[in-house]
Amino acid sequence: MNHDTTPAAGTTEAVTTHSVSGAPCWVSLTSRDLKATEEFYGAVLGWTWRGARLGERFRVALADGAPVAGIAAMAGMWQMAVAWTPYFAVASADVAVARVQERGGTTAVGPISFQPGRGALLADRDGATFGIWEGDLPSNWESWRRAAPAFVRLHTRDAFDSAIFYGQVLDWASGRPGGCEVDYEGDEVVLRSGGDIVARIESGAVESAPDPTIRPHWQVHFAVSDVTACARAAELHGGSVLRENPEEAVLRDPDGAQFTVTSRRTR
Repeated sequence: MNHDTTPAAGTTEAVTTHSVSGAPCWVSLTSRDLKATEEFYGAVLGWTWRGARLGERFRVALADGAPVAGIAAMAGMWQMAVAWTPYFAVASADVAVARVQERGGTTAVGPISFQPGRGALLADRDGATFGIWEGDLPSNWESWRRAAPAFVRLHTRDAFDSAIFYGQVLDWASGRPGGCEVDYEGDEVVLRSGGDIVARIESGAVESAPDPTIRPHWQVHFAVSDVTACARAAELHGGSVLRENPEEAVLRDPDGAQFTVTSRRTR
């Protein structure tokens, strides 16, 4: 993890995870080749980059000058999968990690202390990887959430079982100020924070599937103006298109990380 790529980096006035408990608060990518990652996402999503204090293996992605994601070229060094990971705001990293372990999940990294907070990388009991963060968030956190990503979606074995797991870990539907609310819409579980949809959970993933895209995993969605243009740019720069329609495309970068671009009109 990279505290320079948490939303607290570079901010002077910050709210904390205590006030937005349980909501997605950041996304981060582990990669193998930092230069190739910068070139690909710059071409596909128009991102620019700035360095990070932890060194040359880390970058912060910027969209219109605002930080939107963290990149860490540490997949080989940390023996971690190349993947996009959502981070959720928690009041206590230690409590969240203990709850995950008590409920059959696992800890990959942490909790580790960084200025100005603490974080951990975890997996739920079906194997989907996610992170938690305790500490400062930027004063414009609401703008970050609405701008990018559009939302995160969990593809899992049983949506309702997963909603109970995450609800107990992240205090969803607890009634605490700033907390998230859970609704059941058809076969999906919908998570709202401040009235906005910030996550969805859907059933149907297969834990033992040979294809990793069918196994339980969190999918990060980025809002874009032109889905088709992003898909063509991905193909031109060494990535691939897994699924595509005019409103949404599932893409894979040259390193193998999967993400979704979603039309701003349908966010």
